[in-house]
Amino acid sequence: MNAVGVIVEYNPFHNGHAFHLKEAKKLADAEVVIAVMSGQFLQRGEPALVSKWKRTEMALLAGADIVFELPYTFATQQANSFASGAVSILEAARCHSLCFGSESGNIESFYRTISFLDENNEEYQSKIRFFIEQGNSFPKASALAFQELCPNEDLLDLSKPNNILGYQYVKAAQKQKAKIELLTIARKNANYHDPHFASETIASATSIRKALFSHNSEMLTVKQYMPETSFQALLDYKEQFGLLHGWENYWPLLKYKLLQSSIDEIKNIYEIEEGLENRLIAAALESNHFQEFMEKIKTKRYTWTRLQRACVHILTNTTKQEMDKKTEKAAYLRLLGMSMNGKQYLNKYKSKLGLPLISKIPSEKHSSLALDIKASRIYAMGASGKSQERLLEMEYKQPPILI
Repeated sequence: MNAVGVIVEYNPFHNGHAFHLKEAKKLADAEVVIAVMSGQFLQRGEPALVSKWKRTEMALLAGADIVFELPYTFATQQANSFASGAVSILEAARCHSLCFGSESGNIESFYRTISFLDENNEEYQSKIRFFIEQGNSFPKASALAFQELCPNEDLLDLSKPNNILGYQYVKAAQKQKAKIELLTIARKNANYHDPHFASETIASATSIRKALFSHNSEMLTVKQYMPETSFQALLDYKEQFGLLHGWENYWPLLKYKLLQSSIDEIKNIYEIEEGLENRLIAAALESNHFQEFMEKIKTKRYTWTRLQRACVHILTNTTKQEMDKKTEKAAYLRLLGMSMNGKQYLNKYKSKLGLPLISKIPSEKHSSLALDIKASRIYAMGASGKSQERLLEMEYKQPPILI
C-alpha cells in the first residue's frame, strides 16, 4: 500500500487542510494518508485549541488514515528540530512520500536553495551572526542574510513561513538519508499567519482562532471555513469540556510559576537565555493577562513565537537537561487514531515499521514519552472540574480513535 505523509497541527482543521489532504493523495498516487500531528502544545508556543484526540478525530473524518503524535520534544521546537522529528516518524512509518504545502509550490527550488546555501555556507553564517548582533531575531537574521547573498529567482523566498518549514523538511530528509520522496503543493488563497479571512471558503488557522477568541464572537462565524465534521467537532468539544483552549486559560498557572520560582529555577528552563528570566518575572508582576504580559516582554531580538515557546516550557517545567537528551529522530510511533484503511495498513506493515508502535501508555516510559504525558497533564489544567478530570484520564485511558 502506497502511503503519503503530511506534517500537521490542525489547530483547527479547516478547508485548506482538506484541500492539502486531497491533493497530497492525488499527487503521490497514494492509497493511505499518514499524518504526523503535534500534541497538546504547538510549534508556535501555544496550547492547541482542542485536544490532540479531538483534532485526530477531525483529521480522520476529513480523509486522513493514520495519525501519529509528534512528541513534545520536537513539536515545541524551532523549525529544524520540528522537521527532523516529523520526517523521522514518516520514514519509520514506511511512507513513500511526504507532501507539504509551500508558497513556492516547486520542489526543485528547495533542492536548488539547499545547494546554494551549502556552497555559500561560511558567508551565510557570517551574515546571520552580523544581523543577530544588530538585535534581530534568528529567523529575521536568517532571512536578511539570505537576501544579502543575492539569490536568483530560481531559489526560494525564505521569508515565507511555509517555504521555511518545507526547506527544513527537505534538509532533514537529506541529513537522515531518508528514502522518502519529497513533494510540495502551492498553498491556496490564505497565507499561514493571515489574521483576517482571505476568501469566502479558505482561511488560515490563525484567522479562525482569532475569530473564535474575539469579543462577542459566535462559532458560526468560522463555519464556512471548515468541513462540517470539523466544525461539529469544535462545537462538541466546547459543549463537553466548556472551553476552547487558549493562553489566557493558562495565564494564572504561568504567572504563579514565574512568581514562585527563583531566578536560577527559571534560568534552568529550556530556551531561557541571556537574562530573559529577569524580564519575564518583572513583566509577570505587572500583567493581569497573557496578552499584556507578551506585549511587555516582546523585543526585536525575540520573536513572539520564540517567547511563547519559552512560556510553554516554563508552564510544563521543562528543563534544559530534559531537552538536551533529545535526538534528531523520534524514538517511537504514538498512534492517536486510524481509519479502517489505516488499520489495514498497520496490520500489513506492523512488523516492518522502523520504530516501536505505541497504542497505549507502557509501564516503562521513554524519556520523551514522559514529557508528552506531563504536557497532557498541564494541558488538562486549563479546564476545570469534571472537564479537567476527563482530560487527565484520556492520556492513559483513551485508546486510538477508530473511524
